[in-house]
Amino acid sequence: MPWDKLDVVTWSWQKVLGSEAGHGMIVLSPRAVERLETYKPDNRPLPKIFRMAKKGQIVEGIFKGLTINTPSMLAVADVMDALGWVKSIGGVPKIKERSMASYNAIKAWVEQSDWATFIAEDEAVRSRTSICVIVNDPWFLESYAEDDRAAFVKGFLKELDKLEVGYDLAMHRDAPAGIRIWCGATVEPTDVEALLPWLDWAYAKAKTEAQQAKAA
Repeated sequence: MPWDKLDVVTWSWQKVLGSEAGHGMIVLSPRAVERLETYKPDNRPLPKIFRMAKKGQIVEGIFKGLTINTPSMLAVADVMDALGWVKSIGGVPKIKERSMASYNAIKAWVEQSDWATFIAEDEAVRSRTSICVIVNDPWFLESYAEDDRAAFVKGFLKELDKLEVGYDLAMHRDAPAGIRIWCGATVEPTDVEALLPWLDWAYAKAKTEAQQAKAA
């Protein structure tokens, strides 16, 4: 990390490390600490759980093992095990390589797909780990109102869930109807490659069934 350019850095144990979702870490620069000690929001209250300064001083205990709540030692052991795994396979360069391999597989699939595309058209802002794809098939867009599209997508993704092909592949409920494929380092790129033909199959099956139902 370019620490000389960063004031605040946060990360969770869950994402690339595939560990516990309820925990995360924060690193503050001296400049960030100074701002914490001097800045007082005058137009909004700050929830107590997020307060890192008290009476103009940084709460140093947070950075010396004084936690808001006692974390599960099992979760701590789990993330330490995950870090050990990262080190054993070659560190950060290797986990980036694994994520990029998964991303590139999806990119190649999208480029030849006649029904799916990335939600983020600009590759510069596209996530390489939480990869989001939407349906752009003209038939789909013409056949379903925006509020009805999520049900169709979730329907064919549920088919894959039943077949134990892939789990929890639907977008967040507030996002456009689509598919979200996790491509963090703990996911095997070969598994992502194996998933893609199944997506084609599930979509084609759902489309055919919908067309037949409409014609009946």
